[in-house]
Amino acid sequence: MAMNPVYAALPTTIFEKMSAIARETGAINLGQGFPDAPGPEDVRRAAAEALLNGYNQYPSMLGLPELRQAVAGHYAEHHGLAVDWQSEVVVTSGATEAIAASILSLVSEGDEVVLVQPLYDAYLPMVRRAGGTPRLIRLEPPHWTLDAAALDAVIGPKTRAIIFNNPANPTGRMYDRATQELIADRCIRHDIVAICDEVWEHVIFEGEHIPLITLPGMRERTVKIGSAGKIFALTGWKVGWMVAGKALAAQVAKAHQFMTFTTPPNLQVAVAQGLTKPKNWFEDMRADFARSRDRLVAGLQAVGYAVLSSQATWFVSVDLTASGITLDDVSFADRMALEGGVVTIPVSAFFAESPVTNIVRLCYCKDDAVLDEAIKRLAAMREKLAS
Repeated sequence: MAMNPVYAALPTTIFEKMSAIARETGAINLGQGFPDAPGPEDVRRAAAEALLNGYNQYPSMLGLPELRQAVAGHYAEHHGLAVDWQSEVVVTSGATEAIAASILSLVSEGDEVVLVQPLYDAYLPMVRRAGGTPRLIRLEPPHWTLDAAALDAVIGPKTRAIIFNNPANPTGRMYDRATQELIADRCIRHDIVAICDEVWEHVIFEGEHIPLITLPGMRERTVKIGSAGKIFALTGWKVGWMVAGKALAAQVAKAHQFMTFTTPPNLQVAVAQGLTKPKNWFEDMRADFARSRDRLVAGLQAVGYAVLSSQATWFVSVDLTASGITLDDVSFADRMALEGGVVTIPVSAFFAESPVTNIVRLCYCKDDAVLDEAIKRLAAMREKLAS
């Protein structure tokens, strides 16, 4: 049986590979990004109540009105973004589905799409499946800076879209206004659509998240993608959404309707309730995550690891070279998982070409006892490798 070559060549995602090692060996999983905490109880109870006593048949393809209204109200309150909930919000089964629908609806055979490495691993196969040609920008640690020369080098007459992840996974980078304005300028100048993966928009610790869609000239050429899984630490729910101008929203909705079509209505009801939480709830949530981040960073630094700055997300990265470790990131991650009992993610897995090979990513949104034990194991491995 002939297989589609786009998928036949794909490896199993690094997250599944490393999490499988954790399940098989009992290693501490600081690889895949999911918290130990169960998520806000009131949101979970709302989902349970809606499941038992609410509507459980097909909801609207665009999403329940109460969730679309909540998304619009949330962005008005938090970002000053005016959104028509009826025509500019599409609910999806997770942010990855929103990304897929955006790419499949906007990218045609021969179009070029700008991607920024390191990148979330779903982007590249989706672009290729749509018939697009990836044009890759390579960022480098420790600052992962995106500059005009790198951007201009990959933009051409066939450029259709740029996929922009801000805050960025795996780097934890928050792009400043100048970088955002650079991207906006090039999108307007070259008639490019920006597909903005902004799932980490609330898990930020430094600076202010500026949605690209709010910059002058970007309102009608941006698809803004959000995730309840990241906002409420409920990653298994797979509830996301797209916000875009009316014409763009209608286009991506056409792809969405033939993918998942709808999202469980009880989860939509619960997320709608969660998005109306007061601003201080989001501040407290960030403070809790910041405490866990700081605990892991301090522990790693105390045992000799060089930790890169993380301004957002649930992740921090370690520079192996600066930590006195000569192994590349894949070798270190394999040994750390199988011998050391801690699963990490090699950042080279986030590159399609010319990878950075000396950085590993760790997820810190775990219980204190888990983090402390992981630090002990990481310390033992560093001592073993250094000797």
